[in-house]
Amino acid sequence: MAQSGWQWEREGADWPLRAYSSFVSLGHIRWHVQRLGPLSAHARTNPPRRIVLLHGTFSSTHSFRKLAPLLAEGYELLMPDLPGHGWTQGARATDMAMPNMASLLAQLIESLGFYPAVIVGHSAGAALALRLGMNSGKLLDSVISLNGALLPLPGLWGQVFAPAAQLLDLVPGLAQLTAWRSRHSDWVDRLLAGTGSNLSAEDIAWYRRLASDPGHVKAVMDMMARWDLAGFAQCLPAFQGRIDLLAASRDATVPASEIKRVALLLPQARCQVLRDLGHLAHEEAPQTVAAWILERLSRH
Repeated sequence: MAQSGWQWEREGADWPLRAYSSFVSLGHIRWHVQRLGPLSAHARTNPPRRIVLLHGTFSSTHSFRKLAPLLAEGYELLMPDLPGHGWTQGARATDMAMPNMASLLAQLIESLGFYPAVIVGHSAGAALALRLGMNSGKLLDSVISLNGALLPLPGLWGQVFAPAAQLLDLVPGLAQLTAWRSRHSDWVDRLLAGTGSNLSAEDIAWYRRLASDPGHVKAVMDMMARWDLAGFAQCLPAFQGRIDLLAASRDATVPASEIKRVALLLPQARCQVLRDLGHLAHEEAPQTVAAWILERLSRH
């Protein structure tokens, strides 16, 4: 992995929800995790239900900075940066394959004794949540997928994407060059515009900051080169747990039509499409998404 020059006391001094951050060394990985909640006095008097939130590719715990406090009113939350992403460091290239990443997350959850009632995953985080459920039923009771990236890209692009990502991953110095370009071009802005979400300047600034870190960029490249969604999709019918699928009508990254296809493959899936939101719906409309999640949790 490319080395990160980031320092927690410098680049992380104003990190979202920093007061809830801690670091956990487990094997060769130093995890950045955030734990918060329950914030309401009533919830604190009862054993709180627990939620794990998993962000997607190219992101970090910052993505939940607006959603998490809304959920933490009545629930205890655990949010890790995925291996190699954000402030979680030490991941190897081989760790970035989905089964290996899920295994590492399971080790983290078990080491903390944080067994959730539900895992909420955004995009690739939803795939990891399902993989965790397939591998170890005791880790969760159900999954909530936010704009989940659960199927391979359709058509010719889907056939060439993985080989192209694998070739690019071999180019020396590409992560460093990409991180440098994030400081001198608008490619991050254009990438986010392609999600279909209307993001604030602050939202975009956090992704620009992440993209300026070569270690983070290399983790994203390693993950894309090793992510086998075609094989994963074949396993979806084996997941017997409850899953709620949230789609967004403007999502240009994972179209609502793809999430409806996923619902047909999962025995206990329920799907809803939110209007006028994009792939990062939980960032552009956190209250709407939080209300949807809480309504689903009230049924469990």
